[in-house]
Amino acid sequence: MKTLRAAWLALLIALLIQVPVYAQVTIDVSKITCEQFWLRKVANPDKVAIWLNGFYNGKSGNTVVDPQKFEAVTKDITEYCRSNFTLTVMQATEALMGKK
Repeated sequence: MKTLRAAWLALLIALLIQVPVYAQVTIDVSKITCEQFWLRKVANPDKVAIWLNGFYNGKSGNTVVDPQKFEAVTKDITEYCRSNFTLTVMQATEALMGKK
């Protein structure tokens, strides 16, 4: 009787103490629209902006990070996307980089 009760208790504890399982998610940044970026539908815009910053600086061979400039560029991309929902974030970034 004690072993049966111990088995039920062990089973109950095992069921109550479950480790959550997280799905692995990948995002193709080239397909994120400005609408998704602005409305936070895909990912946190700050994280996408960090990735974009690294991507475009890597393409140009720039290894220097200017935090103030980074914040300004992130704000510019966000504002540009607010007015251009149909563009992708990469198109918006390229449009802004072409202006500078």
